[in-house]
Amino acid sequence: MAAEEFKLKPNVDDTRLTRPVVGIDHNGCSVNLDVVEERPLTLFLNGQEIVTNMTIGDYPEYLAVGYLLNQHMLRPDDEITEIDYDDELETVIVRTARETNYEGKLKKKTRTSGCAQGTVFGDLMEHFEEIELPQDVKLKSSWIYALSKKINMAPSLYLKAGAIHGCVLCEEDRPLIYMEDVGRHNAVDKIAGYMFMEKLSPENKIFYTTGRLTSEMVIKTVKMGIPVLISRSGFTAWGVELARQVGLTLIGRAKGKRFVVLSGEQRIEFDANPEDVLDESRKHARKSEE
Repeated sequence: MAAEEFKLKPNVDDTRLTRPVVGIDHNGCSVNLDVVEERPLTLFLNGQEIVTNMTIGDYPEYLAVGYLLNQHMLRPDDEITEIDYDDELETVIVRTARETNYEGKLKKKTRTSGCAQGTVFGDLMEHFEEIELPQDVKLKSSWIYALSKKINMAPSLYLKAGAIHGCVLCEEDRPLIYMEDVGRHNAVDKIAGYMFMEKLSPENKIFYTTGRLTSEMVIKTVKMGIPVLISRSGFTAWGVELARQVGLTLIGRAKGKRFVVLSGEQRIEFDANPEDVLDESRKHARKSEE
C-alpha cells in the first residue's frame, strides 16, 4: 500500500509562524507582506539544559528528539518516557528511562556552516564511519523530476514569506513529511525526530532539501540511515567527500529538467527523457537562493 503524500506539511495558515508587516518598496509605495517568526526554544534532556535553538516554533517535540538523536545524546534504543513542552516558557523537556549526563560533551563545540544557531556538540564525525547504507536501493530519474515538481508547487511558508529552508522525507515519487524552519538543520532534526517517534524506517527513503549539500547535511542524512540525498542547491567539497566515503547518493542542482550526481550514481535508473520535463516557473526557480 502506497504511503500517503504530504502526511505532514507546513501549515501556512498558522498565524504563529508568520507576522504581517508594512514597509516601503523601491518606488516609495507602501507594501504589506508576511515575514517568518523566530523564537527561542530551550531544550532539556532529563534535568540538564542542552541548547537554545532559534526556530519557527512548530513541532517542538520532533525538533527536540531529532536534535538529541543527531548529537548522539539519544540512542536508537532509548526509551522516551515523557516529553513536556511549555509554550509560555519556550522550553521542551525530553525524559528518558536511561540516566544521562553530557556535561563533558557540552563543553566541546564545533561551529558548522548551517545558519541560525548551527552549532553541534562533541565530535561531528562521531560513529559516522561505522554506518553502512543499503546498496540495493534504486532511484529512478523520473522520481527526481516528480518530487521536485510536487514539493516546489506545494503550499509552503517559503512561498508565503520566504527566508526559510525546507526538508522533505520521500519514498519513490511521493513526498511524505515536509518540514520548514529558519535553519535547515532544524528542519532535518524535525524529520529525524518524527522518524524516531513514529518508528518510521529509513529503508528506501529519499531525503530532499532546498538547502546546500554541506558536510552537516550529508552527515545527518547518513546518520538517519537514508541512502539518497537530493537538493535544489549546490555542493561543498567536504560534503561530496563524505558522501563518497559512505556511498550516499548525492544529487544537487535539481531544478526543472536538470540535476547533477556527484556520488552513488550506481543507484540511479535513467528512465525519463529530460526533454519531456518542463522548466520551472520564475516564481519557483528562486526557491533555493535563500
